[in-house]
Amino acid sequence: MNHQPLAAADPLLAGVKPYPAEFAERYIAAGYWAERTLDQILRETAVRRAGHPAVIDRGRRVSYAELVNRIDVSQTALSACGIAQGERVIIHVPNVLEFFDAVYAVISIGAIPVFAVHSHRASELEHLANSSGAVLLLTSRQIPAADPQAIASQLASRLPGLRVMYAEDLYERGLHLACSGWDVPRQGCPRPAHAAAFLQLSGGTTGKPKLIPKTHRDYAYSFERSAQICALGDHTVYLSGIPLAHNFAASSPGYMGVFATGGTVVCALDGSAERVFELIAEHRVTMVAAVPPLAQAWLNSNVKHQYDLSSWKLLQVGGAKLARAVAVRVEQELGCTLQQVFGMAEGLVCYTRLDDDLETIASTQGKPMSDADEVLVLDAQGNPVPEGTPGNLWVRGPYTFRGYYNNPEANAASFTPDGFYGSGDIVVRDARGYLSVVGRTKDVINRGGEKVSPEQIEAVLLRHPAVHDASVIGVPDELLGERTHAYVVPREISPPPRAKTLRAWMRGEHIADHHIPDMITVVESLPTTHIGKISRNTLGSKAAELQGES
Repeated sequence: MNHQPLAAADPLLAGVKPYPAEFAERYIAAGYWAERTLDQILRETAVRRAGHPAVIDRGRRVSYAELVNRIDVSQTALSACGIAQGERVIIHVPNVLEFFDAVYAVISIGAIPVFAVHSHRASELEHLANSSGAVLLLTSRQIPAADPQAIASQLASRLPGLRVMYAEDLYERGLHLACSGWDVPRQGCPRPAHAAAFLQLSGGTTGKPKLIPKTHRDYAYSFERSAQICALGDHTVYLSGIPLAHNFAASSPGYMGVFATGGTVVCALDGSAERVFELIAEHRVTMVAAVPPLAQAWLNSNVKHQYDLSSWKLLQVGGAKLARAVAVRVEQELGCTLQQVFGMAEGLVCYTRLDDDLETIASTQGKPMSDADEVLVLDAQGNPVPEGTPGNLWVRGPYTFRGYYNNPEANAASFTPDGFYGSGDIVVRDARGYLSVVGRTKDVINRGGEKVSPEQIEAVLLRHPAVHDASVIGVPDELLGERTHAYVVPREISPPPRAKTLRAWMRGEHIADHHIPDMITVVESLPTTHIGKISRNTLGSKAAELQGES
């Protein structure tokens, strides 16, 4: 069998750096990679678990057989729109049943999902469409606190070539077409398993989106290995408190791991304590995924004792570092085991194991999930550091990507010549291989699991007529991990802009809430380096000296 990466025959992979042939052969020979597509794995489960609930969304319970039928019918609607193999389709749908219709229908016709977080608005979606070359946006009428019609009209004026559809209409349109004589496809993805399955958005420091291509076979290995570590099975009832579009909620082990093992996914439109606890009690949820701010909010909620949470066995916390003081409270106050998850959409995932002692669970972020994960902890000169010493994290392995989509500049800055990816994390590794995250080398801000680019916020602020200059840094925060703090230099006008006014103006620019600074301080000037560039390091260390209104 020819396992060479596809190139010219795939219009997407022209902008993707494939795994070198010798690595691909190694991963196949070791059994890490199999020739199955993501939708094929779901379809295999549907054969053996046809009548079992696959998805529960409020009053809707959909079996595996029904889910696959919905996907096939939804394919019909996409085909009628002329969506072709290799074309990119943005998925902008919250945690509802239609998310799965959209994702798997796009995959099943051979097109490429491009995942957007449902908090994204027209500004972020425009960047995503331009970067991916998307031809269709699948959005939703169910996005909390959003006006989807306004988003669609804003994009139509900026990107006339981008079509917009509601995910809620896919299945209904497909049914109508089927009744009108259209053939409903009953087969899966026509693309090979080594082709790109989808594109995920990464946080970055350039202000421009960086897209992560994942192949069917590397992603399948990631969530199937994760499912083994997390002991998933047909008994699992999984709920994600974070958007399903996140890598964590998709593959660690996420909904894809649940679908591979025959369990049930319960949809939560938001992660509020009341909603999550109610769903756990009603549907006997066994496993929940969260970022640290959610976990802390649940622990501090005064309503948790009003619900029967006895079915809840495992709380996964990832996306940002969980404070030890919070971690030690989980088992005693929520009655479930804590599992720390540390990873990145680009690849490496670490887990604390289910049988680890409390100290390991509370004080580390776990160890790599695969024996094939190659992990280097290096100093600034590229030399290995001793165990217990902080160093920069570099990784390579069967589910760590080899390059951003159509972004040679980012690839040159992020990879070694032999394919190790530098995550920007500063970690300590112990004798057992467990990692503890102690900081970041990159400017990207990790705000409650959402990666925020300072340059992206600065670019918006600089569009304000009263702003002369701006710089954004991350500052430590017990709840979010990091908060965004914008320092703004006003133009020589009177009066200078006020923080409240700037925030209101930014909301009018149609950007996501997590891109609006948590704090804004108006200052007279910003510290610079010897060549005149703004010095973020100096700004952070001298923040207390910079007086102004916040």
